[in-house]
Amino acid sequence: MKKFYTAESVTEGHPDKVCDQIADTILDACLKGDPNAHVACEVLATKGTVLLAGEISSSCEPDVLALAEGVVERIGYDPKDFLFDALIHRQSPDIAEGVRVSREKRQNPAAEADWSMGAGDQGIMTGYACRENHQMLPMPVLLANRIVRELDAARKSEYIREILPDGKAQVTVEYEDHEPVRLDTVIVSCQHAEEKNLKDLEREIRQKVLLPALRPLPADPETRIIINPSGRFIAGGMEADTGLTGRKLMVDAYGSVAPHGGGAFSGKDASKVDRSGAYMARYIAKNIVAAGLADRCLVTLAYGIGMAEPVMVQVDTYGTGKVCEDDCLAAAIPLVFGLTPSQIIQQFRLKRPIYSQTAVYGHFGRKEFPWERTDKAELLRSAVI
Repeated sequence: MKKFYTAESVTEGHPDKVCDQIADTILDACLKGDPNAHVACEVLATKGTVLLAGEISSSCEPDVLALAEGVVERIGYDPKDFLFDALIHRQSPDIAEGVRVSREKRQNPAAEADWSMGAGDQGIMTGYACRENHQMLPMPVLLANRIVRELDAARKSEYIREILPDGKAQVTVEYEDHEPVRLDTVIVSCQHAEEKNLKDLEREIRQKVLLPALRPLPADPETRIIINPSGRFIAGGMEADTGLTGRKLMVDAYGSVAPHGGGAFSGKDASKVDRSGAYMARYIAKNIVAAGLADRCLVTLAYGIGMAEPVMVQVDTYGTGKVCEDDCLAAAIPLVFGLTPSQIIQQFRLKRPIYSQTAVYGHFGRKEFPWERTDKAELLRSAVI
């Protein structure tokens, strides 16, 4: 059966990603000074203005405006073009208390279970893994992220001259029997200087960006490659578009291949299971596939605010399960993986300032992140065999 799946990714200069990077840079600065900081930072960036808002409870109070200016400048914009402002207050005491002592611990104070903290919010988190490549990501997601990474590198190194920070890529892959078989369509939009020749730009992007980026699934003679479909792309960034933290949910995750629980990642410390729970769901899914228990796997977790244990653990292997049914895999997960917020934080050491590097090019499929390990595969296999 033939199907098509599409994924999008954006460069670090895309307005939404500028906001994500500012939010996670502020989070890292708070955690560097206070590993127990609670942060929920949101950023809005538009023409002439960058506005920071949210809740921060921390013994470390970094200069958030200076941090935001530094991120904007590092990406390639002039911070003098913007007015920076901040509207930040402390976390709600009700939420703080629910995080400090979970509902389970309040009801069973003598229990030995690791119920030392509750989830900082309610929500649904999904994690997905497959056998399509070494990164265990859907192929269009892998390719789209590779394209924008190459585009950013070409701009910074001046390998391609006269291109500017804003840009995006969209990749459609044809599948047969759930396997990627060919590259169908690639669309790249790249901001450029007014004097840049558009034919030169297309030639350079094809040769210097797409050729290396598409090595995992090269273009064939029938592949449609479209560069700057709207024509000129001179006005970009916050001059042309408004950015907002957390708006690129599918860019951060699995494109159109897997569902998303709806909670954004950037700007949130690990007590917010929107983020840490999604990392754990990916970790579990990847270990299931690495253990040879399925070719594709979606793990879904759901939490209640102030509660330590998830209220739902669900597995969908899309009929590719090798050893037992999906409900059997779901039952095995709590035997192998710690699912409370404190256990997830401990497993991945999430109180470290590691988050700014997650804010662009996707949160998954990168070996530097601890939730990408497959060190539980054998233990998981033993639990179900």
